[in-house]
Amino acid sequence: MGLLSVDGAIANLPLPDLIRGTVALFIVLDPIGNIPIFTGLTREMSREDRGKVFQTATLVGLVLLLSFAMAGNEIFHFFGITIHSFMIAGGILLLIIAIRILISGELKEATSSAESIGAVPIAMPLLVGPGAITTTILTLQTSGITVTLVTVIINFVIIWGIFRFIDPIYRFLGKTGSLVIARVLALIIAAIAVGYILEGVSHFVSSL
Repeated sequence: MGLLSVDGAIANLPLPDLIRGTVALFIVLDPIGNIPIFTGLTREMSREDRGKVFQTATLVGLVLLLSFAMAGNEIFHFFGITIHSFMIAGGILLLIIAIRILISGELKEATSSAESIGAVPIAMPLLVGPGAITTTILTLQTSGITVTLVTVIINFVIIWGIFRFIDPIYRFLGKTGSLVIARVLALIIAAIAVGYILEGVSHFVSSL
């Protein structure tokens, strides 16, 4: 009975919200654009050690974003933040991130000095950075907890698949191909960011 109710809840999810949230989060997580960084960080490792690193990165990243998804409302209530003010701030942050990707082709600086490389820097901040956290909370506020949780889980299933086949994907795309994809996706996230900003501003203008 419980399983049927869960299946029914998932089946009744609003598809446009689910697609928009999944695409937006995937673009900000940017696993494809970061493939050259992931490969470089683990180049000297054995195949077994690389598998452990990527498994750790997937689990840590998933737990982090699920935590923000479930605690997002409490964070808003604690700091007295409204959804529309957060949409403006979050939209500006996502727009800056998109511009950085468009200009430089990557979002963050890589470092290989961390002892637990799967958790730091791959899971955080390369995957789960400010942009991913912002996108998750925005999805929570605009689409609800169920859509947000499903969005996060879908993305990390995809990321697990990318990690599993990272070598053939990198050989197929190459560094240039990865950067081109990252820039194209950055245009989409820039458009989404502008939409968040405009919706937040229009709410405050209409309330004057």
